Amino acid sequence: MKLQKQILVLFNTLLVINFSFSQAKKPTLMVVPADTWCYENGYTQTIDNQGVVKDIPLYQMALQRNSDLALVITQINGLLSERGFSAKDLSAELKKVEAKNAEQELRSSKNTGSEVSETPIDALKKTAKADIILEMSWAITDNGLEKQVTFILRGLDAYTGKQIAETSGTGAPDFSSPLPILLEEAVSSRIDKFLASLQTTFDGWFEKGREVNLGIRVWDDWEYDLESDNFGDDELSFLIENWLDANSVNGSYTTMDAEATMMSFEQVRIPMTYERNGKIRGLDARNWAKGLSDYLKDLGIVNKLTIRGLGEATLYLGSK
Repeated sequence: MKLQKQILVLFNTLLVINFSFSQAKKPTLMVVPADTWCYENGYTQTIDNQGVVKDIPLYQMALQRNSDLALVITQINGLLSERGFSAKDLSAELKKVEAKNAEQELRSSKNTGSEVSETPIDALKKTAKADIILEMSWAITDNGLEKQVTFILRGLDAYTGKQIAETSGTGAPDFSSPLPILLEEAVSSRIDKFLASLQTTFDGWFEKGREVNLGIRVWDDWEYDLESDNFGDDELSFLIENWLDANSVNGSYTTMDAEATMMSFEQVRIPMTYERNGKIRGLDARNWAKGLSDYLKDLGIVNKLTIRGLGEATLYLGSK
């Protein structure tokens, strides 16, 4: 009888654990070809983004000109879905970005007429709102008789671009299977450990908050600056830091730079969610920084909030 009770208790415990795992929120993922793969295959464009010259991947071109890419993404998305993860399709998200392009091109600064500076990758992240980006690259070795595929899969925080997981490997030699099947077989044996690592990181964000970056800038025609003490019982820069202390998870942030006309904060930990109109919503840098924008407006400081992607916000003080 005692043994039966112990077995029953163990069984109930396992049920609770299994239920807890089944109820755990999983991150939303999106598979994209890695920057290196795009560059090596000629699917990049060189742009000048506010003085910074860089090569950016052209996903739409890659999908249109490389017939294997869409099949590879579909195969990997299938593996993710089988394991209970939500995978956003790159092609579908790119179509959403294209639909917004006309509106985006018409948007400009009210005062200067300057265009919004945003790379296509930032626009994609903002539209898809995936928690984690999966960068996939691969190469095929073909000796004429059999083929082998070698792959690298990296998990990147969509907010910061930081790598949070990585796996790689080489599949078994094969005589006739197409690339997507070769890749699926190579990835299958390693993906569970990889996804477990992503899930652990994702769960940690709920406890410790996830990272965003915040910038504060001052228009050069504003009569005040960040050292002004006209807005409270301390200099404006310290009032801003006090707000960050109160509105970041456990007061976690790093002040990278603080001068009269600018401040930069990195590793700012913000909550994963917030409540609005009775619903729990995901919190990104824009919605979080809106709180600081409103706080500054209450102090009588007109400001403009801009964003880049999901994880970087900048406030310009003195005018819109």
